[in-house]
Amino acid sequence: MALTSGTTAQPNDAAAGDTGVNAPDLQLFVFALFFIFGGITSLNDVIIPKLKDLFTLNYFQALLVQSAFFLAYFIFAIPAAWIVRKAGYMRSASIGLLIMTAGCLLFIPASQSGMYAVFLFALFVLAAGITTVQVIANPLISLLGKPATAHSRLTFAQAFNSLGTTIFPIVGGYLILGSLARVDTATLSGAALDAYRTAETQVVVNTYLALALALIIVAGVVWTRRNRLPNVVEDSGSVLRAFNLLARPRFGLGAACIFLYVGAEVAIGSLIVSYLIQGDVFAINAAAASAYVGFYWGGAMIGRFIGTVVLRLVSPGKVLATVAGGSITLILITANTPGQIAGWSLLAIGLMNSIMFPTIFSLASEGLGKRAAEGSGIIAMAIVGGAVIPPLTGLIADASSLRFALLLPALCYGLIAGYGWFARKPVAV
Repeated sequence: MALTSGTTAQPNDAAAGDTGVNAPDLQLFVFALFFIFGGITSLNDVIIPKLKDLFTLNYFQALLVQSAFFLAYFIFAIPAAWIVRKAGYMRSASIGLLIMTAGCLLFIPASQSGMYAVFLFALFVLAAGITTVQVIANPLISLLGKPATAHSRLTFAQAFNSLGTTIFPIVGGYLILGSLARVDTATLSGAALDAYRTAETQVVVNTYLALALALIIVAGVVWTRRNRLPNVVEDSGSVLRAFNLLARPRFGLGAACIFLYVGAEVAIGSLIVSYLIQGDVFAINAAAASAYVGFYWGGAMIGRFIGTVVLRLVSPGKVLATVAGGSITLILITANTPGQIAGWSLLAIGLMNSIMFPTIFSLASEGLGKRAAEGSGIIAMAIVGGAVIPPLTGLIADASSLRFALLLPALCYGLIAGYGWFARKPVAV
């Protein structure tokens, strides 16, 4: 793919291979997309305890919220890539934002029905829109600038994703979870319970209605810029041919590493509270332990800003291998030490995680050219690792201990380190 550096870049210009598309305003738009879909996704951590309380769910039932999200990535990634091929990046972004809006609006009938399954469907539709937006955002930020600095730009964009995951739960927690500490649904029954559920689901609805309004505005702004980019997406052949990209070792192994990374990150994040409350770690209650979760995600945000600079100076593959090795080291420390060292070693894994997703993505996508959107669709499907690795980790914990269960994420990081070393050299153009 060759593009000039002007705002109205033309494809097939010989000079473009070193410049990409020079459109700073569109870069800001992509940063905003990362912030939005990261923040909305992180609201799951807030809505899970809310729905668990309202519908008196067990943990398995409550965590179906996450299953709905990850399943949407698996089902809609390839259709999203097809939409991008036919409509282009900017139009597809508007479509994805409108699907997200529809998901938010579905919280209205979900509240009126009083059925947990309808809430799950609303979240599933919302996740389908997020999948579409993410399929667009990852290759688009690589396109908007020099190919040589694509790793750095994507890492910087992911930092905005982490910023969203940090801010949205704080605001959402205040708006959505405020009454959980004041009302025990076990003490309610009959009309009182129905009235409480109606009132509290309306709090959830109002939050997502506000998000719907914001998404409609953003979609409208994006639509006004729908002709800013040339058609740089391959649009011939069956969309299913995207799977033949897996035959390319660099891409196929990269997609597998996305599966492993997301699985390991989600598994560790899911275990933080349970791990810290143990008597030989922090020995605190669950409410106090939950406050430490921000250090895990905050570390990822800080690491991504640092990585933006480091990835301009050091081979991305070597950086990936180094931080994956760092994660393994921290897991070994936390699994074999007591007290504060064990707790903070676990939380510090967030810092190591910081550059993994964007670096794996950009390494795997090198050389795809016009097939970048197809590749992004396959990689988005690989995010389903977050639905596989965590429950396997839980099974190991049930059979042994939380400390021993961390060996599964450690294995994932070991394979990621190997991929970083394998992909340390850039693809020859």
